[in-house]
Amino acid sequence: QVQLVESGGGLVQAGGSLRLSCAISGNIFSWTSMAWHRQVPGEQRKLLAAIGASGIANYVGSVRGRFTISRDDAPNTLYLQMNSLKPEDTGVYYCTVRVGSRSYWGQGTQVTVSS
Repeated sequence: QVQLVESGGGLVQAGGSLRLSCAISGNIFSWTSMAWHRQVPGEQRKLLAAIGASGIANYVGSVRGRFTISRDDAPNTLYLQMNSLKPEDTGVYYCTVRVGSRSYWGQGTQVTVSS
């Protein structure tokens, strides 16, 4: 069974940095992509950054140049380095991994950016 556990969220002032981690356990041998999403109250989850098995990363415009997605194999861990944080970056951050036709999600970690 695939499980994802996010950590690293918290309260930070605008302009500051945070590094989110996502520990992934279980069989993800045939994974195709990993990603970070953000959700704010009353809105749907939004994709922020994704990385494929080839290592190519893509970002939504609002975080490009400020956020960096990366991963390690041993153990399987997904990261999101967030710099120059803005109050609008506030939300619950979720990591996901796609294995075949299924997507697995973590429970989320709260990030709050104060102005």
